[in-house]
Amino acid sequence: MGYSSSGGPAGAGPGRRSRQLALAGSSMLALWLYALYSCAGHCATAPAHERAAPPVAAAVASSARLRARPELYYYDSASENNNNINDNNVESAGEMERGASALSSLASGAGFRRLPQALIIGVKKGGTRALLEFLRVHPDVRAVGAEPHFFDRNYQNGLQWYRDLMPKTLEGQITMEKTPSYFVTREAPARIYAMSRDTKLIVVVRDPVTRAISDYTQTLSKKPDIPSFESLTFKNRTTGLIDTSWSAIQIGIYAKHLDNWLQYFPMRQILFVSGERLISDPAGELGRVQDFLGLKRIITDKHFYFNQTKGFPCLKKAEGSSKPHCLGKTKGRTHPNIDPEVVQRLRDFYRPFNMKFYQMTGHNFGWD
Repeated sequence: MGYSSSGGPAGAGPGRRSRQLALAGSSMLALWLYALYSCAGHCATAPAHERAAPPVAAAVASSARLRARPELYYYDSASENNNNINDNNVESAGEMERGASALSSLASGAGFRRLPQALIIGVKKGGTRALLEFLRVHPDVRAVGAEPHFFDRNYQNGLQWYRDLMPKTLEGQITMEKTPSYFVTREAPARIYAMSRDTKLIVVVRDPVTRAISDYTQTLSKKPDIPSFESLTFKNRTTGLIDTSWSAIQIGIYAKHLDNWLQYFPMRQILFVSGERLISDPAGELGRVQDFLGLKRIITDKHFYFNQTKGFPCLKKAEGSSKPHCLGKTKGRTHPNIDPEVVQRLRDFYRPFNMKFYQMTGHNFGWD
């Protein structure tokens, strides 16, 4: 073969070099367009300080994190029955991958802080903490752990302050928070409606008599010198007139509070969760909640076990952990003995309100 004076093969003149340069340029352009397309969903809208590594580098980093932190997987496959494990392998692996990938992406700084699309608005001592902890197992739910109390105590701080409290979420994830006092705060419905009329609302309700005793028990643990439950229940023990100004009693008049919410939100945007069923059948209630939020039913009975000592269900794995998790020591306190006559008086007092609440919600909670 002949060679040209430049040292290259014969025929490798300016025309061929031009073609080679054009080919290389086309390849670089294709790679550049791919990177631009991959980044378009995030880079265009991300603040400067949140624009992370290019997509390929981020994917490599996420993969490394997954290998280093297998406990980040949400999905609990260890408790699968051996007979079913082969059938569920593909689906389980997919859910684990998705949950771990989401956590890795968030850990790397991706995502945005958004105002919540769903709120657990009540009720106090109904089971709101349990519901929030159970929901946080879902890879598409991101929630604030502490109660922000924005729509009742901190509204003057503004929506930007509220948004800054929220965790970062990826596209397709739901931002949530829970503050049980919202349900009984008269201004809360209008304020939430002003934020977003599409907000989904969850109310955990419980037998109002049991709820009142639990409420009192919590206060008693902090203030041992408070008057007895019986003396606080009545304005006049002789006449049997119930003191509805006592918050422990007032909260349980669910129909009255619901009336206020229905001035702003249609019933289809409010889900009522049974506090009793959250204990006896947590997977069943969580299934309803996941449906309401438009989430895939990932949280199932395989995620729970019942703690006989506490009398509550516990998680086999908590969010971001491979260890079992039960609610804190404050859950499952022993209630004081209450005079049965007082309990019956309270049941008689709540009965008409309960009946109205059943009619409004279309669900009989079986408290009578």
